[in-house]
Amino acid sequence: MDVKIEESWKARLAGEFEKPYFLRLTQAVRQEYAQGRCYPPGPLIFNAFRLCPFDKVKVVIIGQDPYHEPGQAMGLSFSVPDGVPMPPSLINIFKEIEGDLGTPLPLSGDLTRWARQGVMLLNATLTVRAHQAGSHQRMGWETFTDAAIKALSEGRDHLVFILWGGFARSKAALIDSSRHLVLQSVHPSPLSANRGGWFGNRHFSKANAYLAAHGQTPIDW
Repeated sequence: MDVKIEESWKARLAGEFEKPYFLRLTQAVRQEYAQGRCYPPGPLIFNAFRLCPFDKVKVVIIGQDPYHEPGQAMGLSFSVPDGVPMPPSLINIFKEIEGDLGTPLPLSGDLTRWARQGVMLLNATLTVRAHQAGSHQRMGWETFTDAAIKALSEGRDHLVFILWGGFARSKAALIDSSRHLVLQSVHPSPLSANRGGWFGNRHFSKANAYLAAHGQTPIDW
């Protein structure tokens, strides 16, 4: 089937689009969007892939599923559009960047600027029903995004995979840590971060040091 996804990713994931699970998934997602409000808007479902072609990816930050309230989800994990109040997890991400790199907190929570530098902000589930967190989990998205993670692990070298929280950390099994840097910590949500293990993880400086050591331009976080 013809899936509207960036061409380099289409080539890498072509086999997934013909599998029965993906056909069931697309039918289910179309039905969900037809029956009620879902996020992100249809054209942004594959935004993480659109902004980060396969060969341009440097860093992968894995989230669980999109924000489920109006105006928040934009197809990039943890990111919200310019002008939308930042969720608590994103505020804690910026606070850690400030502590790690000295970069002051930005006014916007739009992480498109990261994505354009090669940071793939990948949610494991790419859609959600309005006001219902996790409502599109186990529909098949996780199989698809796992395939994307494995494609990066097997087809690229010297990437940085950043895994925050138990769900993201479960994806470590998909990644060849002998070829890539895998950074893990608790989730930046207030409930987890305030227990310890988030602030001071220095994932942003560690990612940049690794990229620089392998001849790549660091990320302007």
